[in-house]
Amino acid sequence: MAIGAGQVGYFERETAMAPVGENLWRGEIQEGWRIGAVPNGGYVLALAGQALSQALPHKDPLAVNAFYLAPTVLGPVDCEVEVLRKGGNTSHASARLYQEGQLKVVVTAAYTALERLDGPNWNETPPPAYPPFEDCSSIGGPKLEFRQRVDLRLVEGGELYVTREPSGGGVFGGWLAHIDGVDPDPISLLMFADAFPPPAFDLVGLVGWVPTVELTVQVRAHPAPGPLMARLSSRFLTDGVVEEDGEYWDSEGTLVALSRQTAKVRLPK
Repeated sequence: MAIGAGQVGYFERETAMAPVGENLWRGEIQEGWRIGAVPNGGYVLALAGQALSQALPHKDPLAVNAFYLAPTVLGPVDCEVEVLRKGGNTSHASARLYQEGQLKVVVTAAYTALERLDGPNWNETPPPAYPPFEDCSSIGGPKLEFRQRVDLRLVEGGELYVTREPSGGGVFGGWLAHIDGVDPDPISLLMFADAFPPPAFDLVGLVGWVPTVELTVQVRAHPAPGPLMARLSSRFLTDGVVEEDGEYWDSEGTLVALSRQTAKVRLPK
């Protein structure tokens, strides 16, 4: 599905934050973004990202870190922003997300103007050689609410959803896009960084729950129009704690973001 010219997409509309007081923004966590009963952590982080973009002179996230203290729910959410420093090239701030008076997420961030970045380039890892987006199949049916907003097409690791048997590789790779065809922007990279299934599923199977404890996203560039290539991997699972490292390229093969999560693997008792 593609929206018409001038129309606002799901993501922009459903991450909107409005100022309601000094250093305070309010929005609403809406349907369409849940994994099971819990709103996706990257989507929730993007709401804070929108408030930070309004509060700071620099509009683009450069490095954003979130700690998830408690699950969020559908409904109003308040974001309290503290500006720590306004610099010439980079600004810093913290944000706290509250629902019904309870602190849910704590964020620290550095913002910049991505189009003004200038300096040397080096890339050890080239983008994956995946088949085109159009030739790959989406995963997750209509029962997975998050799929109402994000088109996720796996190339690496996708056989898990066919065989139901983990390969032990701990890698998922493929394509990501807004379901309504809107092009990605820097704030949406905060959401896309948490869009793939946890690679731990390819280690322990499609059982249990893998809640995020902490998520860090580094944004490197404005993404070009079109879907994103992504690769998410885990190397160590220790006493139920796992890291997830993500790499994200735009449709022109430019690295636009990196991510790292700390998560816990909780299996049925």
